[in-house]
Amino acid sequence: MSNISLIIEERPADIGNFMVGRLLPFRGKRMVGPFIFLDHMGPARLDEYHNMDVPPHPHIGLSTLTYLFEGSIMHKDSLGTEVEIMPGEVNWMTAGKGIVHSERTPEYLRHTDKHLHGLQIWVAMPKAMELDEPSFSPTGKDELPAWEANGVQYKLVAGKAFGYTSPVPVLSPLFLLELKAEQEQTVNIGHELFGEIAMYILAGSIENEGIQYEPKRILVAKENSLCAFTMAAGSTVYIFGGEPFPEERFIYWNFVATSHELIEQAKQNWLDQTFAPVPGETEFVPLPQPRL
Repeated sequence: MSNISLIIEERPADIGNFMVGRLLPFRGKRMVGPFIFLDHMGPARLDEYHNMDVPPHPHIGLSTLTYLFEGSIMHKDSLGTEVEIMPGEVNWMTAGKGIVHSERTPEYLRHTDKHLHGLQIWVAMPKAMELDEPSFSPTGKDELPAWEANGVQYKLVAGKAFGYTSPVPVLSPLFLLELKAEQEQTVNIGHELFGEIAMYILAGSIENEGIQYEPKRILVAKENSLCAFTMAAGSTVYIFGGEPFPEERFIYWNFVATSHELIEQAKQNWLDQTFAPVPGETEFVPLPQPRL
């Protein structure tokens, strides 16, 4: 009997002049531990006439984690943060009661050819913290714990695992691990993990109990104790999850909350433009209307 309870394939989504592969949320699996949203950006080649432009838009009740493999994004937010997100860095933005940010191709790259590739992740906040003040925290690529074991290169992007702790200031028990194998390797790490677990195959393939799984899909595990698989040569996978929350999370557009009332208030605040603005930005993304 396979340890895979669900397979989720990427679905195309437009995030502002840029197509991504959406993986979470999914109708059969809204969350994995506290992870509620996962987009695979690219790999994309953008010419001098095409840039990533996501105008100011709001968030509540979640933390965003941006992790690039290639390219860069200029992040600006209502706290006054203005930082260029570079490959290998982790940018962690906690929305709390409300934050607004924009994501664009940096000015110096807008009139040339460039590439963009990475992961955009949302992590729901604990109920007791969802009305906290917003914050932004960058972590350099050299600050992330990295090690090798049995021919596999590991990097702990966020959370705790294998006795390591990432400096990314997460708010609940979770993990986001990067695994790379240059040669075929067998991995058995279920005893190191906890809570709900899923794997995203970025490149290469993995084999689990005689079944081969290709890239651009999430595999959701039934039991962490059985998290054993074989990575094909040249494979890169991301294993993520953690302790699920006891309360349900509601999601509307960019808002995540434990109650419909908080969602409705955030919608009205955005319609009234009472969120703090992003300094220097005049555009904004309108509140989407419900589908009929």
